[in-house]
Amino acid sequence: MGNNNRQSLSRRDFLLASSSAALLAACQQSSVITSSQAGMNTQSFKTNSPFAMPDIIVPDFAYAPEFDIRAFGAIAGDKYANNRAIASAIDAAHQAGGGRVIIPQGEWVCGKIHLKSFVNLHIRKGAQLTFSGDPKDYLPAVKTSWEGMECYNYSPLIYAYGCEHIALSGEGKLFANLDTWETWYKRPPEHMQALANLYHMAAKGEPVEARKMDYEGANLRPHFVHFNRCKHVLIEDIDIENSPFWVLHPYMCEHVVIRGVSVKAYGHNNDGVDPEMTQNLLIEHCEFDQGDDAIAIKAGRNQDAWRLNMPCKNVVIRHCRIKRAHQLIAIGSELSGGIENVFVDDCHFEGGAAFKYEGTGNLVLIKTNERRGGYVRNVVVQNITAPAINGGALTIATDVLYQWKDLVPTYERKLTAISGIHLQNVRVGKAGYLCKIEGQAEMPVSNVTLSNVVAENTREEAVQNVNVGCFEWYNA
Repeated sequence: MGNNNRQSLSRRDFLLASSSAALLAACQQSSVITSSQAGMNTQSFKTNSPFAMPDIIVPDFAYAPEFDIRAFGAIAGDKYANNRAIASAIDAAHQAGGGRVIIPQGEWVCGKIHLKSFVNLHIRKGAQLTFSGDPKDYLPAVKTSWEGMECYNYSPLIYAYGCEHIALSGEGKLFANLDTWETWYKRPPEHMQALANLYHMAAKGEPVEARKMDYEGANLRPHFVHFNRCKHVLIEDIDIENSPFWVLHPYMCEHVVIRGVSVKAYGHNNDGVDPEMTQNLLIEHCEFDQGDDAIAIKAGRNQDAWRLNMPCKNVVIRHCRIKRAHQLIAIGSELSGGIENVFVDDCHFEGGAAFKYEGTGNLVLIKTNERRGGYVRNVVVQNITAPAINGGALTIATDVLYQWKDLVPTYERKLTAISGIHLQNVRVGKAGYLCKIEGQAEMPVSNVTLSNVVAENTREEAVQNVNVGCFEWYNA
């Protein structure tokens, strides 16, 4: 994805702004300011959100030393040599106090990559990292999660745990070989039993270290990129194609920027970005072509999320394009830790008549059930267009359990408080309906406004709400 539409200002641009007047004008046009923090060059992103939110601080590796993997023994086509070379280059950059690990032009086959603090994995234009489809390349198991429950599972293809000031960048491609993973899309009894086992362990508070899910037949697919408990994270410009599971998964992270990224992944559960229990996040100028949701905002499942007690908060999504996805924005169903302060601005679906109603399900889908608890509040979505959607501009469903309904019991019943959902300046061509809210009688959805939200044609009644308090819909 090109940079033509991006409003950013590099460190060099700042240095070239010779007068204070020029510098002021530059700052007014950009959301990015470069500085130095504790010896690490950083960028500060302003979000201009409708709620109080700090500037997002992420690393700037533009002038960091480079560590080309060829200098560490990388050989095109040699997976084992490349594994050793990439790991050695990451170690060297980390030991040097920071640096860019360079993936040069060409195709480089590899297995798992584990980042360390102060390291930028940079994929040059014309370069491709092709990740093996052999599950053995993603062992030993690491601490990760599966649909909101913590466990030890196959390593994500790119993984970082407890790191700070890390980046994944470049104009090259990350490509996942799906030879094995796509055979794991099926849900045989052994897989369903593994899901039930993990659910029971989490509900009973068994230690995460005891939740080993990498055994034969469990078939819990790994994420493509999973950054766990990391701070100051930048993911920029890369193309990603295919994924075993969720594509980009910042989990319990703080200060994250994802920008200029293009994702094309049609596999099962191939959401584009799944920010989970993550705070102070910006997603901008990205393009999504998905087999599932473009962006799914999450906050953990049931007892695990109540234990971790970290809401997903301060999420800004702007200037994104969606070629195909189930939803533009999904919130839940893993939301037990709470989700608040979400701002979505200037996002657009493509496809037109060629997609008919199959382009997407909903623009905004909020989903939960009686096991989740948590809350959703203060969501603002504006300036959105779509030629055709199968569902509506806004759908809120409070009884979504999927395969879990009959698989496992309800340990604790906790309803989800949903309030402060605001859509404005949304235009849809064909739609199933405009708004459908199915609240619960014990805890109605409240304070929902639709302002200048219109569809040219709907198959059903435009507004279908049950158990909703304080709903307003008006057009200028």
